[in-house]
Amino acid sequence: MAGRLSFCCLLLFAHTLCSVGYLTISIDPLPPVVIGDTVTLKCNFQTDGNLREIVWFQAIDGGNAKQKIFTYDAMYNSNYSHMEDAQGQADLVYQSTVRLPEVHMEDDGLYECHVGIYDRSSGDKVILASSSIILTIIVPPKSISMVAANSPAPFSRYEAQNFTLVCIVKGAKPAPVVYFKRDGEVIDVLPTTQSSSSSGFQNKGSSPDKTWGRNQAGLWSSQVLPKGDLDDTKLQKSLTLLEQEGKLTQLSQNGPDALQQGKKEASILKPEPTTEVIPETIVSREFPRWVQSSDPLYYFQHWQQAAGDGIVEVRAMLTWSLNPQLDNEALFSCEVKHPALSMPMQTEVTLAAPRGPKLTMTPTKAKVGDTVRITVQGFQLGPSATEVFPEPMFTWTRVGGSLLDGRDKHDGRELVLDRVPAELNGSMFRCTAQNPLGSTDTHTRLIVFENPRLKKGKQLYKAISAVAGRCSPMLNSVLLLLIFICELT
Repeated sequence: MAGRLSFCCLLLFAHTLCSVGYLTISIDPLPPVVIGDTVTLKCNFQTDGNLREIVWFQAIDGGNAKQKIFTYDAMYNSNYSHMEDAQGQADLVYQSTVRLPEVHMEDDGLYECHVGIYDRSSGDKVILASSSIILTIIVPPKSISMVAANSPAPFSRYEAQNFTLVCIVKGAKPAPVVYFKRDGEVIDVLPTTQSSSSSGFQNKGSSPDKTWGRNQAGLWSSQVLPKGDLDDTKLQKSLTLLEQEGKLTQLSQNGPDALQQGKKEASILKPEPTTEVIPETIVSREFPRWVQSSDPLYYFQHWQQAAGDGIVEVRAMLTWSLNPQLDNEALFSCEVKHPALSMPMQTEVTLAAPRGPKLTMTPTKAKVGDTVRITVQGFQLGPSATEVFPEPMFTWTRVGGSLLDGRDKHDGRELVLDRVPAELNGSMFRCTAQNPLGSTDTHTRLIVFENPRLKKGKQLYKAISAVAGRCSPMLNSVLLLLIFICELT
């Protein structure tokens, strides 16, 4: 009898365990979503109990608080609140969706799906479960531009200059990948110490060791020569002296007899200062002698700055030793890869030296006393250039004398001459336009015509002065006032 009671108790306990309801819940994963797109959050759950409620929350205030964005209460829905027992015994699969149209940056963050069911064994007991997902909003770059660092800058025929292009990308989240191209080909770059390890762009299939080895071969050929007057003849002389010193060192190791013989040979080989002839060094006026390599080394740097809400501004810099012969009319482009873009965003510039400035003078026929403006309106551009890049410097001078205000030169695109006197008639003005790629000069001559109004004013002044000499002081004051009014009109 006792054994039968124990067996019944076991059956009752097992039945109680089997009658306990279960609830499993999950949310479909989502890839990063582009700002402005429509997003649907899907919460899937499976249970053998009766659905009680579904609540969606969004984390706000940095995750310190939650905001309820959707609620479903099964008590007010007859489809779920009056389910038959046979249906409640079955495993049911549900899906709750929340649609977010045209997502904004405020929609970025954590979302939670909370589900409650009635336990099958007890109509009053509620089982709760939840799941969460992080919605990541990404933003494509708003703008991309390219400028030249330290611009405007002068041109130098005798000293190599480092040139830097700066690519500015604004309004992106996350930070984009930025790289440079020259004439459509990706540029192999060497990262500088300021750049992070992930900032340099690297071609597929090329390892850093191979890139360094390939670029190291041209390192010495692209170095800038010192500013001293180093020429080939002095270099050859230095090498000859080094060879002689090497021979003397080797002979000193062989013994005193060999050293004495080596000194005699060195004295014979050593040229007399009076008989040494150094050939004349010819310096080209068009292109500098320091141009050595046609395959320069490009150095890459990049910085990024947060602008709020995860938005960053990226500045990528490409630096190399400028070669005016090869870099003039070269097309450089900056390209940006970003997960929110279906294809790379790019901007491009063509390096161009200024040539053929076009000057305009207003008024076209200047009279004595007029204000004359001489302005650079544009340039004669090459077949591929649409503008002179980088921005040129403009310097104005007067041939054979100083400017009207006494200065030797004036910087700027426009030269203003206030109330030109007759003495400036026939003066020649020179405009020099230059950027790191080249320099050019253009001249214009100022022709000043007589001003009939001023001529009549002078004649009237002379006549009134003659009359005033024979009149009273009071009348002199009236006549001077008339002269002043005439000059104003």
